[in-house]
Amino acid sequence: MTITLPICGTEIDVDFDPAPIRQRYAEERARRLREDNFGQFQGFADVRAIDDTDQFSAPIERGAIAAEHDVVILGGGFGGLLAGAYLTQQGVTDFRIVEQAGDFGGTWYWNRYPGVQCDVESYIYLPLLEETGYLPTQRYADGDEILGHAQRIGRHFDLYRAALFQTSATSVRWSDTLQRWEIRTDRDDVLTARFVVRANGPLNKPQFPRVPGIADFKGAMFHTSRWDYGYTGGDQHGGMTNLRDKRVAIIGTGATGIQAVPFLAEDAAELFVIQRTPSLVGPRDNRPTDPAWAASLTPGWQQRRHHNFNSLVNGHPQDENLVGDIWTTILTAVTGRHLVEAPLESFALDDQVVLAEVADMQLMRTVHDRIEGIVANPATAEKLKPWFGAICKRPTFNDEYLQSFNRPSVHLIASANGVEKFTETGLVVDGEHYEVDCIVFATGFETGSSTADRYGYDIVGRNGLSMREEFAAGAKTLHGFFSAGFPNFVELGLSQNAYVVNFTYMLDRKARHAARVIGHALSRDIARIEPEDGAQAEWVQRTRESGLARLFYLATCTPGYYSGQGDLQHGFFGDVYQRSEIEYWEMIEKWWEAGAFEGLQLSSAELELQG
Repeated sequence: MTITLPICGTEIDVDFDPAPIRQRYAEERARRLREDNFGQFQGFADVRAIDDTDQFSAPIERGAIAAEHDVVILGGGFGGLLAGAYLTQQGVTDFRIVEQAGDFGGTWYWNRYPGVQCDVESYIYLPLLEETGYLPTQRYADGDEILGHAQRIGRHFDLYRAALFQTSATSVRWSDTLQRWEIRTDRDDVLTARFVVRANGPLNKPQFPRVPGIADFKGAMFHTSRWDYGYTGGDQHGGMTNLRDKRVAIIGTGATGIQAVPFLAEDAAELFVIQRTPSLVGPRDNRPTDPAWAASLTPGWQQRRHHNFNSLVNGHPQDENLVGDIWTTILTAVTGRHLVEAPLESFALDDQVVLAEVADMQLMRTVHDRIEGIVANPATAEKLKPWFGAICKRPTFNDEYLQSFNRPSVHLIASANGVEKFTETGLVVDGEHYEVDCIVFATGFETGSSTADRYGYDIVGRNGLSMREEFAAGAKTLHGFFSAGFPNFVELGLSQNAYVVNFTYMLDRKARHAARVIGHALSRDIARIEPEDGAQAEWVQRTRESGLARLFYLATCTPGYYSGQGDLQHGFFGDVYQRSEIEYWEMIEKWWEAGAFEGLQLSSAELELQG
């Protein structure tokens, strides 16, 4: 069947009718919408049957610390490491890094589940490769290699000297009297600092489904971010020999579940994959690093690769595709640019939207075709097909996941309602009980709660201003870095700055910019940096307007953390500047090079004392 669609002033031939696909998308969304949105999840504190201790490092014994510093960095993942590295390059070395885990690494410290890998090419995902003289061993690095690189950065920039591991902030409060921040921790530390840099990360607090009976289950039960190899045996590369006589259920088929399932399928006697919504699963095509290619690299290669990749995924055509991965394939295909000869910008916005919808559906049909070509059982293949737009959820890439369902020991339990209840011996889905020995939660991380709830502390600024309350209706920043009422506080996480795919690139650019602003302030004895109210309000408005197109798109999607589980205003991208990353960072560079610090108030120490 061929249908000719009049789009953008031309006729485009497609082999499908968009109308029934659009209707199917709406039906699948309606089946999964819930009134409780984020209320359907709970955290570790609510699931006391599951251990949240740090099993990867021996307990660190030390006394409480009272100290003054120029900077305190909250978080020791890549964001905190990059902040420390760039501050060091600026000549700022009087800082502390407060980190909950027993070492650097952040999400890569905690997530050691079998099959864990980055889903962005490692040559652009791992930061500071040229600076540390390291090149990843394969195109998509395994988790232990990524963790090793985080530790390499820590050693290279002498950051271990500044780290307080197994330590969590409990209070971050600005002192109007001292004109400094006071940071208290769960070890009774009291740190004061001229600047606070928050680099806790947005996906740091594991979540579980709020389902009756979760504490009744008598078998093994753990979250993927706290994998129990003492129970399963093996390590993140597999070899879980203790599961050879075990029936295992894994709940969740997002990015983590997609990676873990093939290893569980290999080792468990039986595996039950509990799927509420299928994921888009594209080919990964991982391979070892080519020595000849590595030898051909010249200085500045990583920056050029970053720019090429970000240009393509942000809609800026390039003469070549240096990365050539599924991200650049998907995010260029869904624009529909390849379907018309004239530049997209020459068409009316309505025509661009229709063109993008058709291109998106065309892409999803190839995803369905791939499933049918791999999964032998037609009924199982049908259940694995995602019926939503290609970027409704973060796409996943794996070369063994779909193949796992051809094993007779692997069972796909697909239900839009998810798990109904837990029992002492298993779980119930759509009225049917499944007895299992072990339940693995691949159910992701909290994204709907406030940052204060997620991080375990509030930020309290001038005159007792609570960031929890001030940001209740959304973040308020200048360029995603600084906030009025919170002097010398810098946000490195996702907060009204541009971001599309590569999170560590965003962290790198934010850390670099934050470090040079802080370095400037310290070298010139500037006591306080804070946005002007008008400049901040203008940036908030620009940020919210930039996300209208994505909101329109997400309104058609099945619920997920991108869409706020159906509550669009609290989706993952709700406070993200959603125009081009390329244009955003060009704007930041021009702002810096101008030297006027437009939109910021910079007060000298002398003026502060006089005040």
